Amino acid sequence: MQLTLVRHGEAAPAINGVDSKRPLTERGHLQAEQTAQFLKETVRPDVFVVSTLLRAQETLSHIQAYFPEISVLVCDKIKPEDDAKIAIEWLSQLPFERIVVVCHMNVVGHIAEQLTHEHFNPFALAEARIYEQTVIANGLSTQNKAFIPTV
Repeated sequence: MQLTLVRHGEAAPAINGVDSKRPLTERGHLQAEQTAQFLKETVRPDVFVVSTLLRAQETLSHIQAYFPEISVLVCDKIKPEDDAKIAIEWLSQLPFERIVVVCHMNVVGHIAEQLTHEHFNPFALAEARIYEQTVIANGLSTQNKAFIPTV
């Protein structure tokens, strides 16, 4: 089973305190496109899972352009402040072998930490990490590839 975790690209600041509608900046779009270029050569997803927040959805749109036939599940359990344990439990119930998740710090870092039992290691903007495991569960994943955009 393959699980790819992706943090969104650089986003604009919140306007009037509204975090959910922060779009990617021009740099964020470039970052997302670089990550998409890497992933198109590296993964063959069965499904995309994306946060409800705009910046994650805009990041996914760059990746999805290379995989237009792949379905998207919108998940409200992978926002920045969400509990990684709940996110992992939700992901573990999906009936897919190759999942690409696009979400946010801090939840993505905590998901990776729990899956590998390694120390918390923050994701860079639009960073992708690819994990292998027999099932999605605490301590059973091994990271085998990673990509950080250069812009």
